[in-house]
Amino acid sequence: MGLYRGIGAALTGAIALAFAATSAPAQETIDAATALQERSIGSPDAPVTVIEYFSLTCPACASFHNDVYGDLKAKYVDTGKVRFVYSEFPRDGVDLRAGMMARCAHPRRYAGLIQVLFKNQTKWTRSNDPLGELAKIGRLAGIDEARFQSCIANEELANGILLSLQKASSLGIQSTPTFEIDGQLYLGLRSIEEFSEIIDPLLAN
Repeated sequence: MGLYRGIGAALTGAIALAFAATSAPAQETIDAATALQERSIGSPDAPVTVIEYFSLTCPACASFHNDVYGDLKAKYVDTGKVRFVYSEFPRDGVDLRAGMMARCAHPRRYAGLIQVLFKNQTKWTRSNDPLGELAKIGRLAGIDEARFQSCIANEELANGILLSLQKASSLGIQSTPTFEIDGQLYLGLRSIEEFSEIIDPLLAN
């Protein structure tokens, strides 16, 4: 589990500085307001809401998405019992850009793209050219080179994600993954059985 103690202005400032230093010139118009809209799966009328605060470079987050997410989705999301909401909590510039790229995909492709990023996490995070690897992954989701470059250079989109990070930090989020289940925070990786112990009583009520 990756810890981010003292997160806030210092971290967001460092990420923003890295972003500014390496941003590519925009080549295509990106609607940041649309890209920043909520990304979620499941029925909007589901009785229970699960919000995941995640970092795309966090190994524990990858373990959740690779080993637990599928069972959680099948048992609760696909059956209309849970609405699952994604909330990026980036810890560095590469992490930030990965989240930006995912939000520049069509909303219906976002969840699948997040899964691909986590499945291939070690490949792109350990690459000598992580942005190049991200661009390759993006093409699988219909993000061509022009859109990719415009996306990762979009300051409004970057600031929107960082603002979300700051808001999460103010709620007490300090590590990833953290799950907010009907307003209660649960820190760290959990098994499907542990999720069931939390969710089933909420459904019963």
